[in-house]
Amino acid sequence: MQINIKAAARAYLADKIDSGSYVFLATDDGSSKFSKLGGSCAIGNKFQLVVGTHADDDYQTPVENNTDYQLYISDGEKPYLGNGLSLDYKNAGLVLKDDGGLIDGGVTVTKVDQAALSQSDARRKEMNDLGGKIC
Repeated sequence: MQINIKAAARAYLADKIDSGSYVFLATDDGSSKFSKLGGSCAIGNKFQLVVGTHADDDYQTPVENNTDYQLYISDGEKPYLGNGLSLDYKNAGLVLKDDGGLIDGGVTVTKVDQAALSQSDARRKEMNDLGGKIC
């Protein structure tokens, strides 16, 4: 898999992704371990860039890109991402597209404490607290 990270997106991400970080292109619809939403009205059209400090066993598929990012996806994202994948920055937001058109016009960037993901009770509480604030 390959993604073209356009100049505007690279400029926007420059101070958000530290050199040597691992970046995971993950769904943010309740279906990935990085999603805090706990569920969503639209599966497969909400994405986030998750910035971590080390590799993740669930995110093993490398995504070739025109930056020095160590970018990966999991098997869960593959069905939603097609050929001609690109990430741009327009109208104050990150825009993810492929040859089929717009995938997500509001991709977020999240830094994650990967060790905290194993603390399921704290994560469950956070997801429950957010549950009433989403569709």
